[in-house]
Amino acid sequence: MEMTVAIAIGILMFTLFIGVPIPFAFFGSGAYLIFAGGYDPGFLLPYGFAKMNSIVLLTIPLFIMAGGVMDKGGIGDRLVDVVDTIAGRIRGGLGVVTVVTCAIFGAVTGSSSATVSCIGSIMMPKLKQAGYPMGHSAALLASSGVLGILIPPSMLMILYAWMGNQSVLACFLAAFVPGVILTVLLSLVNLFLLRNNKDIAVSPSMDMATTAKTFVSKSAKASPALMMPVIILGGIYGGIMTPTEAAAVAVLYAVPVAMFVYRGLKAKNLMYTLIESATTTGVIMAMMFAVMILSRLYIMENLPDQIMHVLTSISDNKFVLLLMINVFMLIMGMLMDDVSGVLLGTPILVPLIMKLGVDPIQFAAIMGVNLGMGNVTPPTAPLLYLSGRISGAPVTEMLKPTLYLILFAWLPTLLLTTYVPEVSLTLVHYLMGN
Repeated sequence: MEMTVAIAIGILMFTLFIGVPIPFAFFGSGAYLIFAGGYDPGFLLPYGFAKMNSIVLLTIPLFIMAGGVMDKGGIGDRLVDVVDTIAGRIRGGLGVVTVVTCAIFGAVTGSSSATVSCIGSIMMPKLKQAGYPMGHSAALLASSGVLGILIPPSMLMILYAWMGNQSVLACFLAAFVPGVILTVLLSLVNLFLLRNNKDIAVSPSMDMATTAKTFVSKSAKASPALMMPVIILGGIYGGIMTPTEAAAVAVLYAVPVAMFVYRGLKAKNLMYTLIESATTTGVIMAMMFAVMILSRLYIMENLPDQIMHVLTSISDNKFVLLLMINVFMLIMGMLMDDVSGVLLGTPILVPLIMKLGVDPIQFAAIMGVNLGMGNVTPPTAPLLYLSGRISGAPVTEMLKPTLYLILFAWLPTLLLTTYVPEVSLTLVHYLMGN
């Protein structure tokens, strides 16, 4: 790898490691490449603005806003109540409720941090009251929150499709099955780890008739909340709405439901949510602009070919190369948030995997699982620490259950997604053809 590029990557990694805000870290690496490579910044700025002039990017502030409204409006509580009716009466069942509710919530907001914040604020008091170990609960919440990356409509998949010039719908479909597999495995590992814990309180069992009656009653109360994923996913997969339109519908639907049906959202809270969403969007857009310039410079420096040369000098076996690319993405996920990882990694890695004969749609799912696992893998693990702040659990208590979840849920999902293309592509081919 050329020294100029190596130094630029070193600047990026070092600044991220010492805690420099991500947009400034990207700008710093890009500035070095501009001056060291003698590039004219005059053509880079218009390029960055031109790349961001896309209607697809409107989904980001809209989904962020929808997640904030759901969080403040009590919609997440209703989702929890429905799932709790079925799974909450077995040992470890509240953990399953956490996982499944995160998957449902993620199917609306498309954001892992929003999912961890909302569901964590609802479930953590319940888990603590029921005697669940706080370290286990926080680790499970962090891993479950990442399901928002995989269960469509995912903001991460939208960004990948935009960066990689792929179909947004195809990327949604590719990530769906790995998301379901991860949901099941997280639930099973949770039940296994808590199988002998006698300190956990279990709700009294009910006969089938009472369970069915309770489920119907709670489902009726939660029907406005349950209709959100139905409307959004049905509209997208039915070809009625684009992802951008679906994000707008999510906001238009969530606001009246939160304000007038569940009465959890007041005008003051709505204004706060809008301000918070605008702030988050501004940070993301500044970061995207920085990444656009940096990725363009990396491409001009021929970084993908240089990385391929380094990898093939180690091995020319496709499976070994895929393993090394996975390790690279895992490290990226540990150093930066998922949005930054996909924005930086897509333009660099998509040319590599296409040379290896890997479908870029399959790679959308591989990248999603990888970056998600990186977000909960110590020592950096941004989502793990977010979950720890919400729950109040010490990091030391979270490490052991996190390791179990990574080994027996995340890694099997990643290996299946990477080495069995049918896992991510079967649904795409069935619904969209080849």
